[in-house]
Amino acid sequence: MSFVERLRAERDLPDEELKTLLETDRFDEELHKTADEVRQSVYGKAVYLRGLIEFTNYCKNDCYYCGIRKSNKAERYRLTKRQILDCCAQGYALGYKTFVLQGGEDPFFTDDVLCDIIAAIRSLYSDCAITLSIGERSEESYRLFFESGANRFLLRHETADENHYSVLHPAVMSLSNRKQCLFNLKEIGYQVGTGFMVGSPYQTTRNIISDLRFMQSLSPDMIGIGPFIPAKGTPFEHFPNGSVELTLRLISVLRLMFPHALIPATTALGTLHPQGRELGLKAGANVVMPNLSPVEYRGKYTIYNNKICTGEESAQCKDCLKRRIESAGYEISDSVGNVKRETVK
Repeated sequence: MSFVERLRAERDLPDEELKTLLETDRFDEELHKTADEVRQSVYGKAVYLRGLIEFTNYCKNDCYYCGIRKSNKAERYRLTKRQILDCCAQGYALGYKTFVLQGGEDPFFTDDVLCDIIAAIRSLYSDCAITLSIGERSEESYRLFFESGANRFLLRHETADENHYSVLHPAVMSLSNRKQCLFNLKEIGYQVGTGFMVGSPYQTTRNIISDLRFMQSLSPDMIGIGPFIPAKGTPFEHFPNGSVELTLRLISVLRLMFPHALIPATTALGTLHPQGRELGLKAGANVVMPNLSPVEYRGKYTIYNNKICTGEESAQCKDCLKRRIESAGYEISDSVGNVKRETVK
């Protein structure tokens, strides 16, 4: 039985075999084919759309890789409640059933401000999911957001290795706190997503394996990975891009390890390869996150260089994605797209 067949059957491999699988392209064809079979056995050909609303690019943190880090020169903005609701209205009219509120860790958006926005979205769109991607908060804050109507939360751990984490973040930030946030979110009842950058500065294969092991302990509902892309003005602006090939390989590995996870084909993949998102779907991904933010602000959410789709209207963006998804052999689902949790026998 090959590495890939055993990974499919057992959803795990020893570290050394994972290392071999990740460090060669020898298994890629079998890996992608098998991962696609598994995703289709669980989710069919459905691709779920998540309407992304990048509502603030202010951030109190100074992560060394991020283009909207506190000390970077960026043209800052915050969307108003009205603007956010307008984005939701436009998305709903286009058929989106999930809204993702994503932003830097912006102190302006207090618990009260965010709860008011979340509750307004929930009252208007009771049949939709509300996903937050707003970083580290207290357990009490997460609980308040959940009670106001949010039901999913994305928080990439970025790296599960303490030493690697310290290379990517200032000393005031803590990997242990980030991990605790993820477990708090699960305990509250959110559908929880995590993930990491592929090819981030100083990352090793051992780091990636530690990421996989951490996710096994967390059992996330959603897993978001994408290639590292440097951002202008950051300490890592001259580092190379992460590998598209390794990212696709990892999407397939994650599909086999976590058959029921919701895994996006990320914008970062599409930024580095003209068919990046289609390749991600063929490797086992089943989510795409088009941008619903007002066009005039999209170019300001510069978390990395040369981000695609910053000038498209939302309707144009959906039409383009529909064609791309169908060309890859899949179909857009108009459902809310909840995770299909495994039935315990």
